[in-house]
Amino acid sequence: MSYDHLADRLQAIVDDLDEIMFDRLREASAAKQGRPADDKRLSQARRAIEKAAHLLRGPTDD
Repeated sequence: MSYDHLADRLQAIVDDLDEIMFDRLREASAAKQGRPADDKRLSQARRAIEKAAHLLRGPTDD
């Protein structure tokens, strides 16, 4: 059974998180502020979702 459709949906969420994170970093930089307070949490969530997508795709023949 293939879960590629679920992995694709998760990848879309990763892409959305990337966009949000870059926007927040750009805004913080423009305002000469440090790292946004929720950047670490968003990064952790992004990595977890990316890992889930990878696991759903199953083993690869590298």
